[in-house]
Amino acid sequence: MSTDDSESTTTNAADVCCIHVVRHGTTTMNVQNRYRGRRDIPLDAQGYQDAVDAARRLSTVGLTAVYTGPLRRTISTAQIIADEARVPDIRILHGLVNLDYGDWEGMTAEEAEIFDPEGFHLYRTDPSQAICPNGERLRDAQDRVIEALRLIGSRHQGEHVAAVSHAVIIRLAVARLNGATGESWRAPVGRGSVTELLVPSEGELELGKMPSGGMPD
Repeated sequence: MSTDDSESTTTNAADVCCIHVVRHGTTTMNVQNRYRGRRDIPLDAQGYQDAVDAARRLSTVGLTAVYTGPLRRTISTAQIIADEARVPDIRILHGLVNLDYGDWEGMTAEEAEIFDPEGFHLYRTDPSQAICPNGERLRDAQDRVIEALRLIGSRHQGEHVAAVSHAVIIRLAVARLNGATGESWRAPVGRGSVTELLVPSEGELELGKMPSGGMPD
């Protein structure tokens, strides 16, 4: 497939990889507004539609590869995107997996705040210091997703690729790139939304476009 030149003039250079980072579609736990974490739950009917909508938005950019985290909801979303783009297979990359919420997994935000008020305050306001109780440090999750994105970029210079992940992981990547602090790190990332990142062959990972499209939370 040829690249649509209208998509982004900054990605025409042969030494720049454009990564379209997609949030997976809706699940029942999204509807319940509970932290999903590493729980391997499938897309619901709306989730499949979210994935189809994302695939259609990316159908003209000329995807050459589709990466995904290892959970079913991202794999299913990635497969729909790959089928639409006629990419023959998807590639599982564990650096794209969701945050390990530890004891908070399955809880609502309100329940998590009651369980660990101090930890929850840090989660909302300072990801550089926050850690989920008996779970993952947010800074570690941020480091691993940035490393995964850099790896993808190094493999696909001059190409457009998709990478399917989770809301908090996308927010952490965006916060690292745009320097967001305080509660502003929690940028809106709709279900099925697309965030554009650029990876030059020489230089740092860059934020191309903030998350757009998708079902709001």
